[in-house]
Amino acid sequence: MDAVRLTSRDLVFTGRFEAAAAPQTVAAFRRHMPFVSQVVHVRWSGEGVWVPLGDTQFGVGYENHTSHPAPGHILLYPGGISETEILIAYGGVDFSSKMGQLAGNHFITLTGGLERLAELGRRTLWEGAQPVRFEAG
Repeated sequence: MDAVRLTSRDLVFTGRFEAAAAPQTVAAFRRHMPFVSQVVHVRWSGEGVWVPLGDTQFGVGYENHTSHPAPGHILLYPGGISETEILIAYGGVDFSSKMGQLAGNHFITLTGGLERLAELGRRTLWEGAQPVRFEAG
């Protein structure tokens, strides 16, 4: 039951939860599924899109955290020195905010549809916020 599906309009991506490496983050996120929001393009981090979540608390600390996710890696930053957020890497990322470098919990890895992942980034950069939906896959 580790399969996950991410959709944005006609773009469909499949992947898996990283339940062994980030069990608390995965469990907390699953309680919010289906998770529906919008992504905007990152400002400081490079080739990624993010879901700003403000003061939302998932009740988790750091686990399986990184500042350098690979394309297709999805991070949950649990808050602290910057706001809570979800980051989706579609290219090179050095995860940062105006407060400096951040590390987020790598809790989902996309494995299907990766050839269209850069299109999500392009649309978000040039067309503005894009809808996203995470659901069990």
